[in-house]
Formats: sequence, structure tokens, C-alpha cells
Amino acid sequence: MKRIVVFTDLDGTLLDFHSYSYQKALPAVSLLKEKDIPLVICSSKTKKEIEFYRKKLENHHPFISENGGGIFIPKDYFESDIQPCNPPAPPQGWIKRRPEGFSEDDEYLVIRLGARYSDLRKTIKELRKEGFNVKGFGDMTVQEIAEAANLNIYEAEIAKERDFDEPFVLTEGTDMHGLYESIRAKGFNMTRGRFYHVLGESDKGKAVSILIDLYKQNWGDVTTIALGDSQNDIPMLEKVDYPVLVKKIDGSYDSAVSIPGLIRADGIGPEGWNATVFLLLKKLQGAAPGNKL
Repeated sequence: MKRIVVFTDLDGTLLDFHSYSYQKALPAVSLLKEKDIPLVICSSKTKKEIEFYRKKLENHHPFISENGGGIFIPKDYFESDIQPCNPPAPPQGWIKRRPEGFSEDDEYLVIRLGARYSDLRKTIKELRKEGFNVKGFGDMTVQEIAEAANLNIYEAEIAKERDFDEPFVLTEGTDMHGLYESIRAKGFNMTRGRFYHVLGESDKGKAVSILIDLYKQNWGDVTTIALGDSQNDIPMLEKVDYPVLVKKIDGSYDSAVSIPGLIRADGIGPEGWNATVFLLLKKLQGAAPGNKL
């Protein structure tokens, strides 16, 4: 039987949108641990924010920060010493050398896919000069971020420590088409989760593809599941065998997310997450291939 790997968004998915609680998802999280199934966090949150939740969840698997901007792999996590080349071209593109964008620190092997944060900040400033009333996290105080995102001060501080992606807010009535076109003209992209984000050519899907290839390299073929709730999760959902969309806080599904084989969870955020993970694990233990529940 193929081994399973689960990728998950945090805000509004594994975590409740308002309280950031994961209590309703804990039964399925515990089952994944019991079955030694990796739970890979793939979020718009920063490295430190994700580490905060990894510690709470006792999670020791790789993770993806800032909408695919950075991949962090704990040292010695994979048995193989094969490392990705640049640019990655799974599955043939993995060779024994360290590429541009590949580094390591005391804890992780790091693959950088995202833009330089300084370039993103420059873009936000240029957008304001063009008349767009946008305000990035880099323009906001810790207190302002705490209030906007319903975070405590410590959580707001680590949300502000960004490397690859800049969340921003804007005023009602903004010309969204004009904003998007201006961002694209500057060589960047825009996506939306809890906030709008300006980022480079990275996305969750590219980062997930790299990790899937590494798992395959070490384990053979794998079955992949991903759970999200928003537009910025589309690239991730498109790369897996079982893409799952959970309901938003108002009980609706994000209408921007419509991909082949999409499973719509019967529940809001972590409640839908929990129920669907249980259903999929039950299905995959001896079930025939396919992605319909």
C-alpha cells in the first residue's frame, strides 16, 4: 500500500478562522500521528508562526511558509542525500549538488522559491504612488497587525517577520483589475487568503511538488491529500490526488476554488478538516483508487 502524505493550510482550515483553535481537528491529527502519516503545513504564515503551531501540535515534518516562498526540511528527515537542482524538474531534476536558493541553518535544509522581501516592499510603495490605497504588514505596527488579524502581540510580532511574501489590506472600492495588472507589470503576483498578498513566482503548488518528489524519492510512489479553504490554496490543491476544500466561517465554499476532483468537506474549518481526513484515511486503507467520496 502506498504511503500517504497530507498537506494542509492553517488559517480557516486546520485552524478556526476567528480563534485560531485546532481543537476540532485534534482527533484526526492524532490519527495521522498514530499511523505515522506526515502532516505538512503549507501556509501564508511566516516560518516562526508555523514553528509556533508545529510545537503545539508536536509536528516534526517539513513545512512550507509564506504561500510557497520557502520550504523547510528538518535535517536528516529524508534518508537520501539527493538534493534538488535548480530549477527543479521532478522527478528527473534531483541531483547531488546544492542549487541556487538552497541553504541550511542549524535546524533545516531550506529551499527558497520566493521573491526578496525588500522587492515586495518596494512594490507596495510604488502602488501607493500610483494611487492605490494599499497598506502592507511592513507599513503596520505590531498593534495594528494584532487588531487586523485577531492576534496577540507576540503572534503579531512573528507575523511581521517576513521573508518571501507581503500581506496587505486595501480600501473598499479599489480597482482590483487595475491593481492586479499593476502588480503583474512589476513582475509580481497577487493572491488572496485571509489577506491579499503580493509575492513573486512562487506558490504553494510549486513548493508542494518539490516535497512530493522528495517523498517519492525516499518512499516510492505516495498518495497525497491537501486541505485548504481559499484562492491561495488552489495551486496546492491542483498538485495532489485528493484536493479538499473546507467551508468558510459563514458555511460557504470559496467560489474561486473549482478544480477537477475537488472534495468539498462537510464542515467549517477544522471541523470539516477532521471529518474529511477520517473519511479519506478510511477510504485509502484498502480502497480502490479514485478521488470521489
